[in-house]
Amino acid sequence: MRRDLSTSALWLGLYVAAVTLPLFALLPGAATAGRGLAWDFAMAIGYAGAAMLGVQFALTARFRRATAPFGIDLVYFFHRYLAVFALLIVLAHYALLRLRFPDALGTADPRAAAAHLSAGRVALSLLLAVALMSLLRRALHLDYDLWRVTHAVLATTGFALALWHLLGSGHYLDSAWKQALWSGYGAFWLGLIGYVRIVRPASVRRAPFRVVEVRRERGLIWTLVLTRAAAQPLRFSPGQFGWLTVRASPYAMHEHPFSIASSAERPERIELSIKQLGDFTSTISDLQPGETAWFDAPYGTFGIDGYPDATGHVFVAGGIGIAPIMSMLRTLADRADPRPLLLFYGNRVWDRVAFREELEDLRQRLSLCIVHVLIEPPADWNGERGFVTREILQRRLPPNLRQLEYFICGPTPMTQNVERSLAALGIDSSRVHSEIFDWV
Repeated sequence: MRRDLSTSALWLGLYVAAVTLPLFALLPGAATAGRGLAWDFAMAIGYAGAAMLGVQFALTARFRRATAPFGIDLVYFFHRYLAVFALLIVLAHYALLRLRFPDALGTADPRAAAAHLSAGRVALSLLLAVALMSLLRRALHLDYDLWRVTHAVLATTGFALALWHLLGSGHYLDSAWKQALWSGYGAFWLGLIGYVRIVRPASVRRAPFRVVEVRRERGLIWTLVLTRAAAQPLRFSPGQFGWLTVRASPYAMHEHPFSIASSAERPERIELSIKQLGDFTSTISDLQPGETAWFDAPYGTFGIDGYPDATGHVFVAGGIGIAPIMSMLRTLADRADPRPLLLFYGNRVWDRVAFREELEDLRQRLSLCIVHVLIEPPADWNGERGFVTREILQRRLPPNLRQLEYFICGPTPMTQNVERSLAALGIDSSRVHSEIFDWV
């Protein structure tokens, strides 16, 4: 079953409504008469920007029903760039007032300025800092856990101050129903923050997992094997992922997203294959059997179960992007699925090709063809070289290539290149499904 377009349209409509409903506060009233078009426009974009910033908390609340039509990776990706757009609108609000109505802003000295105006200035500064830290996190080599905590604190404080500024200014909130509208919105958004930071971690804490194995794979990859302490196993679809927390409380915001690599037909045993890339991932090898872990899952729509009528599947993986695809292949093998499967697996060197022995075993259980593509192949290599290009795809894909479903997971440049190559080969975009590899 392909993604339900009517459901997607419904949630997009609710988003638009959440952003535009507060603009009813701009309906004319006694306190707003005769101020002019420029003033009204400045107020409109200020209210709109505040509403858009408030909705950001809903986008990261991980409501499964709301994110299912799009995929939570796409929702988080949308969250990142929508926040920048909302901030630009708020900056435009401030700039227009500064240029056309400087008297309305008053002095910047907090000792003499009205409290709600100072709150607005501080809110704008904090939200600007949040955006810059998010966009430049990797360039500045900011620690992920520290960034997450800082991001949450600054964003929450900044938005609370923005609400204070808006309610304190009251330029258009000149009636009881308008004040109730925005007060209700503020309470709702702050309630969302409470859900994300308190309610959901409490739910995760009630269902702990136990580490039962830490297994080394090729290519600096460690497979962490978890079982649920409770009797109920974790049901998931192959290709989904979750947020892992170890050696910390779920309240501590030290969670990291990882794809599930194990078979969905064996939900009592969850395997996460994690590449050693940073501060957190380098600690996975130190975990010991018996330790407690928390895993908030499952999430995501990337996977084969949404397309049960497909005549066959093509997988394209780069490096650790093989993890969700291993879940799909292992699941298909456990289901004894007879459909034809083709895997393009890109790596740098042969000795670091993770799961290569198991993939050979899976070929015996599935109708699976594997095309290894190496950037630095050994001298006696007879296979494909370089990157997964259009030429390699065209050479290796079967004649019915336009009737297959395609699943891509790997570094962003690889994903974009494969998507363009498949489009050039006439593959309909509705058959191409990509996991956004770098969205947090």
